[in-house]
Parts: sequence; structure tokens; C-alpha cells
Amino acid sequence: MRSYFTLARRELAGYFVSLTGYVIIAVVVLLLGLSFTYLLEVLNGQAVEMPVTDLFYDAFFFWLILLLATPVITMRSFALEKYSGTYETLMTTPVGELEVVLAKFTSVFVFYVVMWLPLLACLFVVRHYTQDRTALDWGALASTFLGIALVGAVYTSLGCFASVLSRSQIIAAMISFALGIALFLLSFFSFLTPPRADWQSRFFNYISMFSHMQDFVRGIVDARSLVFYLSLTVFFLFLTLKVVESQRWK
Repeated sequence: MRSYFTLARRELAGYFVSLTGYVIIAVVVLLLGLSFTYLLEVLNGQAVEMPVTDLFYDAFFFWLILLLATPVITMRSFALEKYSGTYETLMTTPVGELEVVLAKFTSVFVFYVVMWLPLLACLFVVRHYTQDRTALDWGALASTFLGIALVGAVYTSLGCFASVLSRSQIIAAMISFALGIALFLLSFFSFLTPPRADWQSRFFNYISMFSHMQDFVRGIVDARSLVFYLSLTVFFLFLTLKVVESQRWK
């Protein structure tokens, strides 16, 4: 466990020692600000029954941040080690492959969560200027961040898998973005198929991230959503581990 925490701390520090982490957070803050500006212009002072978290989830900027930021965050996890020549040194040290994979995933996931913290400030600004203490439901806010964290766990694990496949950070980011877009587009099948009681309709509705996030932003935590996101996260981490194991003995 000591090796795991040491590696995770080293990887996480890499985002804040260099300028990269601050640039990513600045861009995310900019997109969050644009998102809330867009929502205010659309509402134009009109009262709505939907919670603020639901309105933000419906905005395009939410998915834009998710799809663009995660490949940039994760592209350096393994690809930079390979490019700089430190990957071979790391893998010859007395540390297990599972510890390496989990440490790198933990570091990018923690940075992903930190990246979304400015969203809290935006929500509290809305709450302050509306002068409505009920504008934010604490339960819905907690479940919304849980949903953001779970979606992020899937995409960061996918990004780690893409990074371990290449020595180039750019190629790793492109692979991660392409796989992320494919996973995102699968959610649209739930809208294209007519609502029926057959297994196809239930399957596409189950793999739709829109339906899962819709529950989270409304304060509903469904066990099926937890199983869906955690299963995908474990699946991509398993693929990453297998690639690391195969490369170690080449």
C-alpha cells in the first residue's frame, strides 16, 4: 500500500507542479461560466420548476467538459512515462502492476473531482442572487456530484486504457476521445428506439448515460446506475492492467 500511495501522490503532484493542471482547471471554469451565462439568458428571469442542477445537466457544456477534459487529463498517465523512458524503470521496480494502474487512475480521478469543484461556486452564486433558500436541494446537489464522479470514473479509466496503448500523448488523447464519443453516442439509442417492454428497449435505456444522470440530478440514487458505472470503470481498469502485464514481459 505504501508504494500505491507514493505513486498516486507523485502522479497527482505532476498536475499541480506543471502549468498543465492549472490550464485545464481554468478552461473548465471558463466553460462553467459560459454554461451558467447561457442558462441565465435562456431563462431571462422566468421562474421554472426544474432544479438548477437539472438545468445545468441539460446544457451542452456539461458533456463538452466531460468529453474534452478527460482525454487531456489522462493522456499523460502512461504515454508520458513511455515517451520519457521512465516507464521501463517504473516497471522494473518492486511494485505490482495493479498498484501502478490503481495509483495512476486514482491520481487522474482525484484531479477530475478537483476540476469540478468550481461548479459549487456557480451554484451558490445562483442561490445567493435568487434570494431563495430552497433554490438548491442539498440532496439533489450531493447526488449530482455523485453522478459526475461516477461518469468521471468511467471516462478516466477509459483514458488510462487509451494512454497505455501508445507512447504519444496526442494519440492517446485521440483514442480516448474517440472511445468516449462512441460511448456517449450509445446513449442516443434510447431516444431512437420506441418505448417498448422488450429487452432491446430496456437494454438501450440501461446503457444511456442521459437517463442515469437525469436520476442523479433529481436526487435519485439508483443501484442500477451505481452498478453500471462501477462495472464500466472496473472493466476499463481490467483492460489497462492486462495491457500493462503484457508489456512488462516483452
